[in-house]
Amino acid sequence: MTKDVLATFPAIEIKKDESLSHYTNTKTGGPADYVAFPKSISETKALITYANDQHLPLTVIGNASNLIVKDGGIRGLTIILTRMNQIHASENKVVAEAGAAIIATTKVACGASLTGLEFAAGIPGSVGGAIFMNAGAYGGEMSEVVETVTVLTPTGQLKTLDHAELDFGYRHSSIQDYDDIVVSVTFGLKAGNQTKIQARMDELNTLRAAKQPLEWPSCGSVFKRPTGYFTGKLIHDAGLQGHKIGGAEVSKKHAGFIINVDHATATDYMDMIHYVQKVVFERFGVHLQTEVRIIGEDVAQG
Repeated sequence: MTKDVLATFPAIEIKKDESLSHYTNTKTGGPADYVAFPKSISETKALITYANDQHLPLTVIGNASNLIVKDGGIRGLTIILTRMNQIHASENKVVAEAGAAIIATTKVACGASLTGLEFAAGIPGSVGGAIFMNAGAYGGEMSEVVETVTVLTPTGQLKTLDHAELDFGYRHSSIQDYDDIVVSVTFGLKAGNQTKIQARMDELNTLRAAKQPLEWPSCGSVFKRPTGYFTGKLIHDAGLQGHKIGGAEVSKKHAGFIINVDHATATDYMDMIHYVQKVVFERFGVHLQTEVRIIGEDVAQG
């Protein structure tokens, strides 16, 4: 495959046997057979078509901020969309490509005096990933501001989904159900006062920095919020803050975060997740479901 894929796409940067720890926010993850960095929808479509024609497994990721890649890595072709990062504001809309950072998108909205995205000012992911999981913070979520999403289907067809078709729920969108690949998003916002928008963004970023262990590599919020409970409080009350497995630690600053304090592996993360789930269930009878997306293969034994 090496010669074929590289020869087929000379204009696209493609790396072989590339460690995904270079791209994940946890700084963990095994090697991908091939990693491609398309810069446009047309390049992405061509890569999808190639993978289908060659019967290659295909994985698409964005900023890898709420993602764990297992230590065995990913087979086939992995597409990282972070170079598809154009953002434009027009009238009361902001259109952002899937690989654009949510933080950068909120800054463009603020610069255009458009309000509605302030809640996302500190969310570390990409636009595509935020839509995939209906990311939210501080009382807001993507479902409240998204008008349409343009996707490539698994067969490489381009289509636009309206709000109803996205079937948003808590940390859910229809993108998860059909393996569509987000390529751009149109946000519907409102005219606002730029000074007030910036002040609100600054306020939320100050709160985030005070409460979250942003100085350490992590995958963000690991678990979904169980109905009737606060995840961080459950983990705190279970006495798990500061607990370490390998190089992974339950943050002393925010119990909902697992941080990489000493060259953690993805296996350390997985073991910690399972341990936290086990202890919280034993103590409180609550099963914590993961919010973080976990992909890839375990390390081959033998």
